[in-house]
Amino acid sequence: MNLPTISIVTPSFNQAKYIRATLDSVLSQKYPHLEYWIIDGGSTDGTVDILKSYGKRIHWVSEKDLGQSHAINKGLAKSSGEILAYLNSDDILLPGALQRVGEYYAKTRADWMTGDCEVIDETGNVILRNSRLISSYKRFLLRHYTPLLLHIIDNMLPQPSTFWSRHAYEQIGSFNESYHYVMDYDYWLRMSKQFRPHDLGVALSGFRAHEESKSETSRAKLMAEGDKALAANGATSLELLLHRAHSAAIRVVYNLLKG
Repeated sequence: MNLPTISIVTPSFNQAKYIRATLDSVLSQKYPHLEYWIIDGGSTDGTVDILKSYGKRIHWVSEKDLGQSHAINKGLAKSSGEILAYLNSDDILLPGALQRVGEYYAKTRADWMTGDCEVIDETGNVILRNSRLISSYKRFLLRHYTPLLLHIIDNMLPQPSTFWSRHAYEQIGSFNESYHYVMDYDYWLRMSKQFRPHDLGVALSGFRAHEESKSETSRAKLMAEGDKALAANGATSLELLLHRAHSAAIRVVYNLLKG
């Protein structure tokens, strides 16, 4: 099977606590055609020393940037792979993820692919209760996927488990750098106008839940940006209302899970 080159971009800033686990999770895939770019925003916490320790196994730059979306775009612009994705510096890929994505693309030429996502804690252990509930919920949503449903439910596609083709990238373009919290959601909304996500039906990544994540520290800003992205992508007033109601309900459930 002629497997495609997969380019992964990791935006990073002062994530020395987690970034080694992220890097190892990608490199340990042993995928034969991997291009890995780490775009660091000028970290001062030891991240650069960690990056240096990987030698030629990774490509990286460390310089001041304009935030996460800008860093992702810088990495994508440097990439050459037929399949693209970004993995945040506190998340991980699960074993065999890239092989599954590469083989699926080789067979189908799917322009947009996604899978399940485990929830992990600060030490990397799977939070079973959260993972099972969230995976079951998102599995149900993906079985009933429509662009309309994506307007209402912003988190139905797990970002670290989602991959897209260079062909799609050339059609959709770069991430919107005005977004600092929902750049992925805005991208999925734009993708949904031309492509349909293919569900691989397996867990591909681990999302690290911790108190310092942007989804925890800036929830109100995240929700406001979600509304802005929806409006920019043609959502109706009713869709905006349903989106806000769903986001509020999900937050209640998440707080109950934490308790």
